[in-house]
Amino acid sequence: MELVVPELSLVLMIGASGSGKSTFAAKHFAPSEVLSSDHYRAVVSNDETAQDASADAFEVLELIASKRLERGLLTVIDATNVDKTYRARWLRLARQYHVLPIAIVLELPPALCHARNADRQNRRFGAHVTRRQCAQLRRSVGGLRREGFRYVHRLKDESAIAEATVHRPRPWTDRRDDEGPFDIIGDVHGCFDELFELLRTLGYAIESTGDLDGVGYRVTAPEGRRALFLGDLVDRGPASDRVLHLAMDMVDAGVALCIPGNHEAKLKRHLEGRKVKLTHGLEQTKEQLEGRSEAFRTRVHAFIDGLISHFVLDQGRLIVAHAGMREELAGRASGRVRQFALYGETTGEIDEFGLPVRATWADDYRGAASVVYGHTPVVQSQWHNRTLCIDTGCVFGGALTALRWPERDLVSVEAKATYYEPIRPPRDVVASPGPSLIQLPELLQGGSVRTRFGRSVRIPPAHAPTALETLSRFTVDPRWLIHLPPTMAPCETSGEEGFLEHPAQAFAAFASRGVTRVVCEEKHMGSRALVIVGRNLDVLAKRFGFAPGEIEQPGIVLTRRGRRFFAMAEVEAAMLAIVDAAMREAGLYESLETDWALWDCELMPWSAKAQALLEAQYAPVGTAARSTLAAAVKALEGVSGAEALLSAAHSRKQDAEAYTAAYRRYCWPVKTVDDHRLAPFHLLATEGAVHHDRSHAWHLDVVQRLVEASASPVLQATDRRWLDLDDAAARDQATQWWLDRTDAGSEGMVVKPEHFLTTNAKGPVQPAIKCRGREYLRIIYGPEYTRPEHLKRLRQRGVGRKQSLAMREFLLGLEALHRFVERRSLHDVHACIFALLALESEPVDPRL
Repeated sequence: MELVVPELSLVLMIGASGSGKSTFAAKHFAPSEVLSSDHYRAVVSNDETAQDASADAFEVLELIASKRLERGLLTVIDATNVDKTYRARWLRLARQYHVLPIAIVLELPPALCHARNADRQNRRFGAHVTRRQCAQLRRSVGGLRREGFRYVHRLKDESAIAEATVHRPRPWTDRRDDEGPFDIIGDVHGCFDELFELLRTLGYAIESTGDLDGVGYRVTAPEGRRALFLGDLVDRGPASDRVLHLAMDMVDAGVALCIPGNHEAKLKRHLEGRKVKLTHGLEQTKEQLEGRSEAFRTRVHAFIDGLISHFVLDQGRLIVAHAGMREELAGRASGRVRQFALYGETTGEIDEFGLPVRATWADDYRGAASVVYGHTPVVQSQWHNRTLCIDTGCVFGGALTALRWPERDLVSVEAKATYYEPIRPPRDVVASPGPSLIQLPELLQGGSVRTRFGRSVRIPPAHAPTALETLSRFTVDPRWLIHLPPTMAPCETSGEEGFLEHPAQAFAAFASRGVTRVVCEEKHMGSRALVIVGRNLDVLAKRFGFAPGEIEQPGIVLTRRGRRFFAMAEVEAAMLAIVDAAMREAGLYESLETDWALWDCELMPWSAKAQALLEAQYAPVGTAARSTLAAAVKALEGVSGAEALLSAAHSRKQDAEAYTAAYRRYCWPVKTVDDHRLAPFHLLATEGAVHHDRSHAWHLDVVQRLVEASASPVLQATDRRWLDLDDAAARDQATQWWLDRTDAGSEGMVVKPEHFLTTNAKGPVQPAIKCRGREYLRIIYGPEYTRPEHLKRLRQRGVGRKQSLAMREFLLGLEALHRFVERRSLHDVHACIFALLALESEPVDPRL
């Protein structure tokens, strides 16, 4: 006997003590799948026969069962379960998690069960116990289906138990192995001409054939593709019967899949002779089907009756359902799941048109899978939290729309007429949730963010409030916050005489991780800036979730911590115009197939952002040191016996002057955009792509194209040197280049592996290591830091925490970008941003 036990189910072993339930469960299910009441009695009391511990044992058992079912794992309850009252708790749990309740009943004679118990040390109780349990089972076994069990498997003798096998099919909704590609078609509603045109536009060849009931169809799909109908094929339109005929022929031929809509559900009830109101277009479908044969109507009924509520496809990346699907319901089976798939949710209210107000479930969607649905007409399809409604109201005079998956391309044909006047106008473009709707409650308690790079990043609970304050009070509109750049890792401390940092340590760090080729890029002394720029206001507003007219310029310039870089809007607008013009002139929008871009840059001068720091810290130190030491030199000059003091004062005065010169070279007055310099060094993302899979050569080449195409001197290229770390001469040349550049006033250089993201057996390799020049470090460590006594102390600095912080922030920033490009919810994107801001509170030496 083959027992059908679907993968997503809650299985109850039912039988008297001694009937062999535990033995059967151990034979047919994995140990982790079986939850035994005896085991949990022992867990809570050290005695599996302690009946006074049963309540506690079942409380623990139910908790673990609920966690397994929440994760979609088959779970077996190994207990007697002969009492209907006890079974009810498990049936409630199955309904709560939308899994199928399955009963496996072992119906052995009481005498046999008692004899088995007598041979077990912990089962020596009276025969009356076994007789009572068997009697309870006999009285209730016939009503197990009425209680709610989907499958009831009764094994009535030892041979049936021994010979039974278990078949574990996937749920019908689970088609993860079906990767498509698909052409997903929205609500047709009897618009046959538009459907025919749309299929032809998508590349389907359609031939008319004769059959027993009029015209049939032979459809040839583009190679490898299939159509997927989202339901509501019928009602309101002029030819629901022909639409059904075409869809059924395509499904039968294997060139299409179909799920039901609420209009098919109502038509099915009508065809079964049940009482339904002939409203909302059903009256037209009834008339059209009356012109067809009884055999055709029978075929229609069988077709609709066999449709599955929704599908999970493409390795779980795609969910299709007529009215949508919450992530916790996807792939599961219950009346509520089917109800949601057909009708969505309503608030219980009635709108001004007398229709139910539908709940906007997509606003709260947080799933990793993309959900494509219809049901509620929209003026224009737009991705929203990884959900997409493609019912664009064809029957109401709109358009019939298809989504090509996995390409995510939308294809539409305009309606040839308005076939039915809508009671409620189609919704406008779905708006993304604004800043006030962003909630990260789970991260406020700490927790962690999982990245796709093999590492999760933990958020210390103590740092979460600071991140929340930053995100809520100081950053720009969070819809712009799709990425924040990481802090940069410093190189290990150098032992070279007179140097605290030196290229040798940066080269050695990469060589030790198996990196053989690196690029050394000049490190500009400015402030990190992110530039988001788009072709125009409309495309940028649509992509970033703003309403039309809500933004006034096509982009934004952000600081490293998500604030607006420029206080003056006209300067920001001018900077965006320069970048946009260069992208157009270089043809980057076209070559990258994008309407927007995110650039990682350095914006100069340093004083443009650090003016307050200069005025409050660096300038007072420099002024006081120069003034005091000049006075000391003057006082000591000519004093007999003070030659050593005079020499020391001269030396300290020179250090103070070098300190002042060090920061002054990075400062100049800025009034207009032309007073700035912008040095892009990464093209981080464009539509559909995060460019971490590109080499640094590719990034620098794109930057070169941008700079050369610009008519403005504001855009500046970055000098660089490539070298093989195995080549000692090349390392020496790169070191000399660094010395020459830093002597000429450069801050230093950044050493990066050849590829943007490099991994080895230990995981991701540090993406960049900065090596700052000797004179620049005066600004950081003080005018006299190069003196031997100070260098000796400073060489005790530890850089490990800062290097760890840089790697964690790097992974979080990339993960945020990927989530945005994949059109995941703002919640998912900002979980990474929140975590990154929280890390900024870690106690790390700011001089590093």
